[in-house]
Amino acid sequence: MGKLVSIAELFVLASLPAFAQERGSKDVSVEYSYVRANPATTGFPDFNANGGSASFAFSPRNWYGIAGEFSGYHIGRVGRVNVGTDLFTFMFGPQLYFHHYRRFSPFAHELLGVAHSGNEFGITGSHNSFTMALGGGVDVPFWGHLSLRVGPIDYLLTQFPETRSSRMTQNNLRVSGGVRWRF
Repeated sequence: MGKLVSIAELFVLASLPAFAQERGSKDVSVEYSYVRANPATTGFPDFNANGGSASFAFSPRNWYGIAGEFSGYHIGRVGRVNVGTDLFTFMFGPQLYFHHYRRFSPFAHELLGVAHSGNEFGITGSHNSFTMALGGGVDVPFWGHLSLRVGPIDYLLTQFPETRSSRMTQNNLRVSGGVRWRF
């Protein structure tokens, strides 16, 4: 886990000077995030995960950008069982902006990456999986370069192997909200 976080941090830090040299806009957002997890195993209950996410987006064009996102969630209970584990996602992908409105700016994205968890979906030990987030939200400017970020609301796919099942695809819902600073 430590190596994965270190690699993600190194990638972000190494790419910041390159983004600073480019024309276009950049934005950083920090958000509270909620996941409603839906395991594929029959009889295994849906559960909640609360956490947060931070993202960075570079937009060489007014309508298109590349976004990177790191999210972390804590899972306390699954059904009646205390699991006390964490779920982390590291994703990157395209983000589209729709600036046709004066008081708000909708966006849509498709992010692909890696999810990391221990004891996730009824498995013991630490596991990595493919993850994808597909969704969008709205940025509402409220003061200078700051915006209130409503969403994104995403379909969050993960592919952790589950016990007692040959299925590995979890179809989850993710809802986030926070603030964005555009510079």
